[in-house]
Amino acid sequence: MINLSRYLATSLLIVGLFSSSPHRAQEAIEDDTQILFVFDASNSMNAFWEGNRKITVATRLLSESLDELYGVPGLQLGLRVYGHQTKFIHGEQDCDDTELVVPFSTGNNLVVKRALSRIQARGTTPIARSLERAAEDFKPGDGRKVIVLITDGIEACDEDPCAVSTMLQARGIIVKPFIIGIGLEEQFKETFRCVGNFFDATDSETFREVLDIVIEQAMHDTTYEIDLLDTAGAHKSNVAVTLRDRHSGEVMQQFIHTLNQNMVPDTMHIDPVPTYDVTIHTLPPLVRDSIRFNARSHNTLVFEGVEQGTIRAEFSRNERNEYGDLHVLVSESKSQVPVHSFEINEAVKFLTGTYDVYFPTAPPTWIRNVVVRNGQIAPVIISQPGHLQLDASAAGYGTILSVNGEVVYKFDVGNPSGRLILQPGKYTLLFRARSANSSEYTVTKQFSIVSGKTHHLSIHG
Repeated sequence: MINLSRYLATSLLIVGLFSSSPHRAQEAIEDDTQILFVFDASNSMNAFWEGNRKITVATRLLSESLDELYGVPGLQLGLRVYGHQTKFIHGEQDCDDTELVVPFSTGNNLVVKRALSRIQARGTTPIARSLERAAEDFKPGDGRKVIVLITDGIEACDEDPCAVSTMLQARGIIVKPFIIGIGLEEQFKETFRCVGNFFDATDSETFREVLDIVIEQAMHDTTYEIDLLDTAGAHKSNVAVTLRDRHSGEVMQQFIHTLNQNMVPDTMHIDPVPTYDVTIHTLPPLVRDSIRFNARSHNTLVFEGVEQGTIRAEFSRNERNEYGDLHVLVSESKSQVPVHSFEINEAVKFLTGTYDVYFPTAPPTWIRNVVVRNGQIAPVIISQPGHLQLDASAAGYGTILSVNGEVVYKFDVGNPSGRLILQPGKYTLLFRARSANSSEYTVTKQFSIVSGKTHHLSIHG
């Protein structure tokens, strides 16, 4: 059981569970929207913050926000409170102390304000159970169903708010929480990662600002599109996109970029509070860091020069691959940073530019300065290998070197006899039998490999 006296007084939290984003209250909302405020009246809300009790500050700021919501068409408000009925006694907390105080109705801002003014902070903090019951408070319909939870503590009844969030999503309530903590210890911040985005509140003004954003987001959308443009200004698409929270590193959105029937990018909904890192998963990727979206508006991210061509790596002559499972590696020529690995004979799109292509043959093959042009295929072709049929009468130690002195094969144990795959070229074999006790007994053999041919070499012949 959580020690409430130690932890519940350490934080002031607001978690907004919503399906979209902001606009100011006097503007008409796009769909019928139900906002349910779930208010913490647990005993820890009696603690002081900036010279006033937490419950006093939270009630005042929420009441001010309610004033701004008056007269918004299509908006219904409700109020659920927990911790207000049963006095907190350590070890005997009432985890069923949660009540729908004000049912949903239009134009009931003053009713909610009056109910808030009568609440006294008394009991415990059953967050998960309150959220679970809150899901049953909404009226049926297809409009937005929003939960805004205001609390100063972590779950006190050994239940799982994260599991409840999953349930809310299944019920059609999309969970995108805001969490504002005051004095929350670092080790407890992770408690809220599965529920939403965490913010440290240093004063009541921060609390006011985020509360305002959460309520506005409940009614209106912040949207964005990503324009991937070539040099002629034409839209490109069909690549993966990732948006991460720059602070936490958490993946917030991932999708395949799509053009709609009008050949313009899809409009996406976004939570405008976090700062994002955006990655367009072209090869190589296009990355833009520290993106802030303007709330209550449509945002456009433009990536210019998104032109792609194709690299197709293959052997000369359309024959089977002698190496088996052979993957080539493509790097940017200037940086030598690996970009992508793919199986030979595949055709893969890359941004226009210059690349080096590596084939893990024996010896390795590099094709450098491959130019990828927009809409064109750049074939990268290497010769088919040949074979070396090696025969030895004894076990020993040996090495095959390329003409450039690269080690192609090493024989350290056993008899080296067998069939080896080699690229066309000239080679040198150095070999000493295990029984020979002097370097003078090293056998040196030079040989050549021709594509598609087998060369027979007897070490002791």
